[in-house]
Amino acid sequence: MATRLKPVDVVLVGFGWTASIIAQELTEEGVQVLALERGVDRATVPDFATTHIQDELKYAVRNGLFQAPMRETLTFRNTRDQVALPMRHLGSFRPGAGVGGAGVHWNGQTWRFLPDDFIWRSHTEERYGAGFIPADLTIQDWGVTYDDLEPYYDRFEYLCGVSGKAGNLQGSKQSEGNPFEGARKREYPLPPLERSVGSLMFDKAAKEMGYQPFAAPAANTSRPYLNPLGVQMGQCTYCGFCEWFGCGNYSKASPQSTILPVLLKKDNFSYRTGCDVTKVLLDNTGKKAKSVIYRDLEGREYEQPAQLVILCAFAQHNVHLLLLSGIGEPYNPFTNTGVTGRNYAYQITSSVEAFVDELINPYMGAGALGQAIDEFNGDNFDHGPEGFIGGGYIALWTTGGRPILQHHLPKDAPKWGAGWKKAMAENYLKSVAISTHGSVVSQRGAYLDLDPNYKDIYGNPMLRLTFDFHANDYKMSAFLTDKAEGIAKAMKPRSIDVKKRKGPYSIIPYQTTHNTGGAVMGDDPRTSVVNRYLQSWDVHNVFVVGACNFPQNAGYNPTGTVGALAYWAADAIRSMYLKNPGPLVQA
Repeated sequence: MATRLKPVDVVLVGFGWTASIIAQELTEEGVQVLALERGVDRATVPDFATTHIQDELKYAVRNGLFQAPMRETLTFRNTRDQVALPMRHLGSFRPGAGVGGAGVHWNGQTWRFLPDDFIWRSHTEERYGAGFIPADLTIQDWGVTYDDLEPYYDRFEYLCGVSGKAGNLQGSKQSEGNPFEGARKREYPLPPLERSVGSLMFDKAAKEMGYQPFAAPAANTSRPYLNPLGVQMGQCTYCGFCEWFGCGNYSKASPQSTILPVLLKKDNFSYRTGCDVTKVLLDNTGKKAKSVIYRDLEGREYEQPAQLVILCAFAQHNVHLLLLSGIGEPYNPFTNTGVTGRNYAYQITSSVEAFVDELINPYMGAGALGQAIDEFNGDNFDHGPEGFIGGGYIALWTTGGRPILQHHLPKDAPKWGAGWKKAMAENYLKSVAISTHGSVVSQRGAYLDLDPNYKDIYGNPMLRLTFDFHANDYKMSAFLTDKAEGIAKAMKPRSIDVKKRKGPYSIIPYQTTHNTGGAVMGDDPRTSVVNRYLQSWDVHNVFVVGACNFPQNAGYNPTGTVGALAYWAADAIRSMYLKNPGPLVQA
């Protein structure tokens, strides 16, 4: 029997980026907000002190900041005719755990999606015709536009102190910025990071090929910065320990370095760690949430009543909780009906390694220190002759030179022994990698549901992932990789190693933690779990916020859009829902 606790106005499930933003916004309205985090408490001091956080073995190899599969995992299969098996070790993606969530260990790439990304289906049908989209693709418009989200992108960028250069200021194209981006109302809060040797080489080669390279937007502060909440951030020191690590320098944006110093001082906010939420309880009508059930680290069960429940966990965890709670009709791939779990997507990547004569000094890096081109992202080029939809950016990143995971060797180098050591010594300081980062379509056969065979530590069905890249994704990725190879050759290297994406998708090697979909947003309750304000169509006092809202995935890292959606939803709750609780959009 669960112990019933004192009610609160708002309960947040998870305490990462989205929960921190929403808590900060809603507490301004005077409501009592509680965040429940399954992981441990984490603070910049002492948890991210540079004296110990820069440990590649502990954090990058042994997953020091990530979710432990022994406590929480999922099952996986490529196709519906296979039996899914549990993921026993973190591989393809690495969900965060603990206060700050994945906002602690991300790199800091802070992109805005392109205007056409939000209307992908209608835009594609208008430009190329409805028949251009393969019949088994389930891509759809978001229900919001770029113009809707632009002010909220701006808020997130200024919260984080993003370093970059605008390419489109109120419709006026700017030199050295991304000429393909949507119009923004003002410049980035900080200028771009200092460019690395590799970035300058990429920049020169790309310009020689007629492209328009630009400094990638980075939530790594190029200067000391005071954000709008009055939180002071330090200048990036280019230590090269961003992804997989917390930042002890206060220069990589995270909840800890941007929001929590203000939020944690508020009397109407509290949080609890070690609280694993397992279900949202509904009243006898099934149309309203009354509480959440959670377990502590000793397995004791508690019921936390609340007037408003907001799911802010990692994308897949939000979907799992919806399925366990019976919120939204589960997706059925055989009949193509239902919504919860539908339209899971990911991102497809490839690379071209180049071995040069110049000293690159890769260890002087930052999480999002890079030079990119966007000529082949979104619908920035004519897809008609290519026969696929989607695209991605091509970039050269200098994120660090950590010896275990961040070294490149020519493809003919020995795999061990003295020859391997010699190749390492010759190439460690003289190699770069050009990356492609591509969109992934949603499709009828890619989804999340409850596994009929495997149960978690509480006896609940595990989440099951059924996914493989679509033929469209492979074709698009090959196209991007060919373009990246052209830039690499223009750098005049000694040799290159082209690493094209090959199938089928495997959950074993790391690729990206950009999992999307399963609780998608939209204007039609037949094809979406939440409405345009991220409110459940079926249970009006449940909101779901995160990358799980994406109807498909674009060719950028998702965090900038996740942050914008959090501000967008918080604004709707503040300005509309709290004043008149109920559906914000009529089904």
